[in-house]
Amino acid sequence: MADTQHTGNGSAVLASGLADPDYRLSGPNVELQALPEYLKKDCLLFYYPETEALARQIVESTPNVELGRINWRKFADGFPNLYVQDAHRVRNRHVAFLASFQDPGSIFEQLSIIYQLPRMFVGSFTLVLPYFPTGTAERVEAEGDVATAFTLARILSDIPLSRGGPTSLVIFDIHALQERFYFGDTVLPLFESGIPLVQERIQRLPDAADITIAYPDEGAWKRFHSQFNSYPEVICTKVRDGDKRIVRLKEGHTRGRHVVIVDDLVQSGGTLLECQKLLKSQGAAEVSAFVSHGVFPNESWRKFTREQNPDGFKYFWISDSCPQTVKAIQGLAPFEIISLAGPIAAALLI
Repeated sequence: MADTQHTGNGSAVLASGLADPDYRLSGPNVELQALPEYLKKDCLLFYYPETEALARQIVESTPNVELGRINWRKFADGFPNLYVQDAHRVRNRHVAFLASFQDPGSIFEQLSIIYQLPRMFVGSFTLVLPYFPTGTAERVEAEGDVATAFTLARILSDIPLSRGGPTSLVIFDIHALQERFYFGDTVLPLFESGIPLVQERIQRLPDAADITIAYPDEGAWKRFHSQFNSYPEVICTKVRDGDKRIVRLKEGHTRGRHVVIVDDLVQSGGTLLECQKLLKSQGAAEVSAFVSHGVFPNESWRKFTREQNPDGFKYFWISDSCPQTVKAIQGLAPFEIISLAGPIAAALLI
């Protein structure tokens, strides 16, 4: 085995001096164009109503996927009254469900469908949950803390077996990598990432040669830096000043560069705004951002719009994993939606 040493950006360098690619976090796991035809399954895709736009984009991505229909009604008391149309069509089919757990109030009715579909004599079942919403509550740091990420993983691990065996569970950019171990043996988690999609978008920018990647904290750097090792990078860090958390530059140079901040999700957006101001003060020509999951509770996305922040981000890219946010910000600068339809379509065909 050749002698190697590791560089600061996560790549291994052979004794000969040639770079050896780091495959630990490479993606995607499934590439639609590279998937041989004989491995592709035809899939019947059901979806929650607010994910309809994404579901239709998935169908447009491949002829192997068609949409199924569910009547999402409610009884007078507000509890769900659900009906899977043409239930006989699902038998011995590869069936999938595209879920959205962005709103806690919709989870019960979706779980009712998720638990029922595998029991309808389907050949195999895939659940696509682009955004795993409890991911930020994954630690117990004091007696009494409840790790709701583990709770949701246990619920999803109890999805009934289909004729084909365990459910395949597709999730994008889960918040903490250790959460993959929260799932039981009765589901097969497939962890995908939106990073390859934003890499493609960055390469099409007019100033693509002047891009620097920034991480808002060491956690984001650990997760994503090995996928951006061809770019200069900047690492920010959060330090305490009394009761406040202040963002400071830990390492890297920004002067004259178009700096793209990369992270997995955004909620209030306070850290991203502080990073943007810091990077501008350090001489960045432009600052943009990509987050896989634009959660933005309480319409916190408004503080990033050109109207409220005219000197803010050049581009703010998010995926369509949170459909309520996508609907709210559609067409508003600097936001731009990068669709997960392609990688989801590929995951459905295996």
